[in-house]
Amino acid sequence: MQRLSKLTSASPKLFKWGKLLGVTGGAQLLIQATGFICGIFIIRILTSEQYAYYTLANTMLGTMTVLADGGISTGVMALGGKNWKSREELGKILATGMHMRRQFAVGSLLVSLPILFFLLQEQGMIWWQSVLLILCLTPTFWAALSGSLLQVVPKLHQDVNDLLKINVSINISRVLITLPFVFFFPFASVAILATGASQVMGNLRFRKLSLRKADWKTEADPLYREQIMGTVKRILPGSIYYCVSGQITVWLVAIFGSTESIANLGAIGRLMVVLTLVRMVVDMLITPRYARLPAEKKAIIARFFQILALVALLCSVIVAGVYLFPEEFLWILGDKYADLEYEVFLMTISSCLSLISGTAHNLSTSRGVIPNPYLFIGTTIVSQIALLVFVVDYTTLAGVIMFSIYGSLINLAYRFIDFLYRTLVKMDWSGEAMS
Repeated sequence: MQRLSKLTSASPKLFKWGKLLGVTGGAQLLIQATGFICGIFIIRILTSEQYAYYTLANTMLGTMTVLADGGISTGVMALGGKNWKSREELGKILATGMHMRRQFAVGSLLVSLPILFFLLQEQGMIWWQSVLLILCLTPTFWAALSGSLLQVVPKLHQDVNDLLKINVSINISRVLITLPFVFFFPFASVAILATGASQVMGNLRFRKLSLRKADWKTEADPLYREQIMGTVKRILPGSIYYCVSGQITVWLVAIFGSTESIANLGAIGRLMVVLTLVRMVVDMLITPRYARLPAEKKAIIARFFQILALVALLCSVIVAGVYLFPEEFLWILGDKYADLEYEVFLMTISSCLSLISGTAHNLSTSRGVIPNPYLFIGTTIVSQIALLVFVVDYTTLAGVIMFSIYGSLINLAYRFIDFLYRTLVKMDWSGEAMS
């Protein structure tokens, strides 16, 4: 005890971070463990056909969420980072973001749901079952949107313990709801609806938590709307592109592959839950603190690459584990997916690269360092067309995953170059604004 007290006194900051990471990591481990159990249960209970439909619906849920956000949460986080000590101003920012997100959500539904219906029909799902699945997906979509924005305020104030408690309760509720209902009703629509039900209960608690530090029961502020919209205009084109490129692996398999291939892709993707743990820790602890750093060029650039190096190191350990023990990982999924050793290794590499690239994106945008969307999209589209035409075989599952690996490498390289260019050349550090 004396040694521990001396260590705490000598390095209070190090001890604080160690305690914070320990609590957060432990809670996130519990969160991801319950989510993983629930996901594996769904994989084992649903038929390959139903799990393929479930994968398509989950993929479209991600697309709908990205479209409905369009950069709003980034704008709210950036503005909130500058006004996080003012309950009144933070409330206005959140209320403005909520109002904008509701408007964007309607447009997202109008675009995404017809595409999902078409893909489900292409895979042979009966039309009324497709409609039922869409009806179950819609409330889940609304719940996911509200939850992500309601967490901005407690994240900025680093109410980590409360956030973790709520997220733990959401995942436990999901398990308790999903297991009995999916066991007796093994359909994709039931599994999707169970996710939404647990998120709704969590949102009620997020709302109460955010009210402590933000008086967001106010009217949307036109000035903040204009500033958030400025961020949206820079991010939305990229978001629209990501709706296509980010889900293109599933869409390629859905169009050129079979229902079994879709199920295989969704199943091995479920094994990447440990990467979700890393992402959640970064989003909850590191990105908000990075957004609050003083506008000092050396510190901003150094922290950016230090964080990415740490994430890359963790990813390397995960890739090595899957490479050495692929059969043990596939055993978790069941006999239906036992012959996917090569594919699960490729999926791990792809998911790790996506995590690193996504972390780079979140860190840079939290400081208002946003790439030119049109140049980024143009560069990526050209490279992806070249990959599809000259490099990969998009008619096989392994070929589609290789396509995502090459694409992630190109995106990551672009983000590095753009971040350095904008922070070293373009940024006005006196006001931390882009010229």
